[in-house]
Amino acid sequence: MGQSEKEEMRRRVNPWTWGIVGAVIVLLLGIGLVHRHSNVNSLIHRIQSCYCRQEGFEYSGVVEDCCCDYATVNRINSEVLHPFLQQLVKHPFFRYFKVKLHCDCPFWRDDGMCFLRDCSVCECPENEFPETFRKPSGNGLSPDDLICQGGAPEAALDRTIDAKAFKGWIDVDNPWTADDERDHAEMVYVNLQLNPERYTGYTGASTKKIWDAVYMDNCPIYSLEECQEKRMFYKLISGLHSSISVHIASDYLIDAKTNTWGPNLTLFYERIFRYPDRVGNLYFTYLFVLRSVMKAADFLEQADYDTGNRLEDQNTELLIKKLLHDHKLQASCPKPFDEGKLWKGQNGPELMKQTQLQFRNISALMDCVGCEKCRLWGKLQVLGLGTALKVLFSVNGHESSPQHLQLQRNEVIALVNLLNRLSESIQFVHEMGPVVKAMFGRTIGAPGDQVSHRI
Repeated sequence: MGQSEKEEMRRRVNPWTWGIVGAVIVLLLGIGLVHRHSNVNSLIHRIQSCYCRQEGFEYSGVVEDCCCDYATVNRINSEVLHPFLQQLVKHPFFRYFKVKLHCDCPFWRDDGMCFLRDCSVCECPENEFPETFRKPSGNGLSPDDLICQGGAPEAALDRTIDAKAFKGWIDVDNPWTADDERDHAEMVYVNLQLNPERYTGYTGASTKKIWDAVYMDNCPIYSLEECQEKRMFYKLISGLHSSISVHIASDYLIDAKTNTWGPNLTLFYERIFRYPDRVGNLYFTYLFVLRSVMKAADFLEQADYDTGNRLEDQNTELLIKKLLHDHKLQASCPKPFDEGKLWKGQNGPELMKQTQLQFRNISALMDCVGCEKCRLWGKLQVLGLGTALKVLFSVNGHESSPQHLQLQRNEVIALVNLLNRLSESIQFVHEMGPVVKAMFGRTIGAPGDQVSHRI
């Protein structure tokens, strides 16, 4: 090999080699700091600072079966949707969700109850709630009021809503979901801000049984010959699954002894990031739900967000209008998903009914989840996705139109909270993707390849 060839090879290799060496040094230094200070977030920040300018990593071009590209989604989510939604879900109207937590599993005897503290949503009698907790504007629980919560205020259940809250709404059932939203028996209000979706310790055979039932019985992975409706349905469920896994990995109990929480990037890589199709399906579900919110704009603008707190309610209405009419969103991604191309042909109506039945079964499976907090978020997000399907497609097999759309209060709460959860997942993937790419490297397959999304 000549001297000139050696110089050319050295010039090609050195930047990449030094990049890897630099990543390893930063990682090792960060790990040393974690052991010294037990600060996981500091480690993530140090690694991220070296790679925050890298863009794209594995994902570029248009999101499959959608009308927006990855770069646009990341930009619009970071600049518009994520900040708006983070504010919106903290307002009283979107903070409280009505749910039936205590239900028997209709498919098998539930033997997977999770007894960990972080699994529970504690239903406390009303007289145990301090005045500041009964009011949405309060500052939370005092240390003397944590007996019912097992010392964990995040496990508390808030059942108290002002008598004037949510007036003007009608009870209308969602045919895409199993729970009858008109049945108020045994339903309670939960303060979502006090019950975050994160790692709970609920894992193993019980969770595998749930997801196996979801995919094997109701949403099998599609073949290349399958129609686009079946492809859409699988990707919706897989995308929701990816989002749930992201939230578990992003808010993980790193050290139980010190109650240290932070990102578990190894879990994030093993569950989601190493499979580009799972990330792609997350983006698909995000755009699908975003399209439903945009299509329901007329209804959402006119909805009654009265909770008895005039200032908060006015801010809620203002944020909704700003979100729906944001210029950047309208210009960059005016129609995230084209629902008009589905359910066409002679078998369209029958295929829609079949898909609706399968989704109802998935909704009913949420009663088989053995962890209360997991069941809460499972029910909320499945109802949110069912509401998106209702908005975009049909009620009882008939095509819906924005003019005749009727949504129940709980459906609107679930829809907006679901979009926020998906937005948070997109944000985490976008920010931490380059970090994980540098740490672990390879992925399995390409974004267009579908790897069975089962535990």
